[in-house]
Amino acid sequence: MTLYDLVAPGLETRGEPRYRIAEIRAADPLAADGLLAAVPVMNETADVAALTVALRALMPDADRAADWSVVEALAAMRDIGILLGSLKRHGVQPVAAVPEVLPVLELLAQRTDMVPRDTVHHYTTWNPLGARRRTYTGHPMEADLQDAVRMTFPSLVAALETCGRLARLEPYDPGFSIALDRTAQYVQSMVDSIDFTLAHVTPEYFATVLRPYFEDIDVAGHAYLGPAAAQVPLWLVDLTLWQCDRSNPEYDGFLQDSVQYSLPSWRAFHARHAGGVSAVSKLSAAFSWESGHHVPPQLTASALSLARVLRILKTFRARHIGIARKAYSDELRQYDQGSGGAPVALLRSILDLTRENETLVRAPRAPRAHRGPREDRS
Repeated sequence: MTLYDLVAPGLETRGEPRYRIAEIRAADPLAADGLLAAVPVMNETADVAALTVALRALMPDADRAADWSVVEALAAMRDIGILLGSLKRHGVQPVAAVPEVLPVLELLAQRTDMVPRDTVHHYTTWNPLGARRRTYTGHPMEADLQDAVRMTFPSLVAALETCGRLARLEPYDPGFSIALDRTAQYVQSMVDSIDFTLAHVTPEYFATVLRPYFEDIDVAGHAYLGPAAAQVPLWLVDLTLWQCDRSNPEYDGFLQDSVQYSLPSWRAFHARHAGGVSAVSKLSAAFSWESGHHVPPQLTASALSLARVLRILKTFRARHIGIARKAYSDELRQYDQGSGGAPVALLRSILDLTRENETLVRAPRAPRAHRGPREDRS
């Protein structure tokens, strides 16, 4: 049994409609199944006219769309999004080509409290499985990349819950290390995901075939990125572990641009914790207080647990950089930035920050007990 099997069923019992994954996948409010099955062929032949007609054909009646539930609105944005990315891949701004899509995108954004285009959640987690899967290319590697991202969603939800508890605790509390140990278990899914990607998706396919579909589109004068894997908010875990008070301007700027693509509850999580005290800072302060004294066992346990999570994050980021370097090498590169808007240099900077913070949580050695002259020993 995988971590997804353990966590995913519980998501759909919560009040958050965006966690009702099976319902969103099953929904087809635009009756788009048949039309979207033909999109890979339209893309292969660069049939812009057919893609434009398809997008126009999906436009719903405004009154009917206004009555959709959040689940239906999320599914509709998912299905429209495949055509948005397809048209932009072939050099066409979709809103310019089909102006009537603009009020629909704005309505769906308002109804779902998300950006006015599809995100990584629409493209992966909320995407149907099997014959109804929405893809740009129909290639098995595209499906594998979707699955690699999809498998992280339940674990990230669980990790944010443990990080939320962590933010309310101090390193001397036994719950501090327990929350970190559970976070480590959940964050491991990111390493599993990138290992799956390495095994099933070649850099050549991503860079030359799939990456062009993730370009930004213009919606009412604002550029919105495509459904990039970089929108998976591992940075929310960073936030409570170290980023909220130990970041740098480049990473802060990237996060400010990325927050908008998150779920509403995740944006609220960011707002609550952005001005807080990180776990690294709490632990560093505790070590300073204990300087010259015997370090309490619970403080040592907290340090070990925090270092474990940071090592997992380092592992993920090192492998991510390896993939990015290949996909954006001189031989393959078509873009200067990743699909999430970050250059490879920023990935290196984030890895370095993670390493630096790991060094701050190494438990100091307890001072040696003073021993008198040999003749005084019993």
